[in-house]
Amino acid sequence: MSNIDNQNMGSTSGFAKGLFIGGLIGAAAALLFAPKPGRDLRSDLSDKITVVSDKTKDVASVVSSKATDLAKTVSTKTADVAKTVSESKDNIVASVTKASADVANEAAKADKEVMDATAQAAKDTQKQLNANS
Repeated sequence: MSNIDNQNMGSTSGFAKGLFIGGLIGAAAALLFAPKPGRDLRSDLSDKITVVSDKTKDVASVVSSKATDLAKTVSTKTADVAKTVSESKDNIVASVTKASADVANEAAKADKEVMDATAQAAKDTQKQLNANS
């Protein structure tokens, strides 16, 4: 989610909260200033408090659900990144191992070529010494 999306969600959420709280304050003011007997007023206030409590529980449930979903998403993404890093590490180790084996093979070939050349040079030198004697 981009930064702009986060800001838009934050301002929308803030507006919704303000609207909700303003509605509650307006409802409470209307109840308090309405010409009703005390018993009816207390009953209305009790009903409104129950409604507010239920809505608060609903909002808490939604927030909890969203937080759980977010935690699962973060966990999944973290596992994916760890897997990618591990696979990359394995590929690098395999490449280095192969390169090391190739260098060792080339060194062995070069060593054999030097040994063969030295042996040939020794034979040629021996022939020349035998021919000059």
